[in-house]
Amino acid sequence: HISQALAPMARIAGYPVEIIDPRTAFATSDRFPDIALHAEWPEDVLKRQPLDSYTALAALTHDPKIDDFALKAALDAGCFYVGALGSRKTHAKRVERLLASGATADQIARIHAPIGLDIGAASPAEIAVAVLAQAIHAFRSRGLESKGAVA
Repeated sequence: HISQALAPMARIAGYPVEIIDPRTAFATSDRFPDIALHAEWPEDVLKRQPLDSYTALAALTHDPKIDDFALKAALDAGCFYVGALGSRKTHAKRVERLLASGATADQIARIHAPIGLDIGAASPAEIAVAVLAQAIHAFRSRGLESKGAVA
């Protein structure tokens, strides 16, 4: 539900948005009207469309089979923002998996987890606001031009 709020907010803020989710029940145009959708595994999409330093990645599925590859790809590509949904306990397990996949501790330290600014957000829409604010802050504080994409 967070992605359903985050995607249109990011578009309104002027960022191009793409959704990657192999779960066809979730990656639908009904849920994400006018958003580029990829109902495929991140491994397949990111082979065709590599990430770069102008990309923000928000991993929001709660599924390591989907999120971990995308997170590692974002870290390797130097994405300006990398965030992941989940508690500190969930993130500790994620760190172990990412280290095992070859990510360095310095790379993993770049992941914003739990994702979003700590504003006490409770609803999916509030969490989306916190995530977008955190991504915008990362973008602006790096002095990047507005070429980039928010994924």
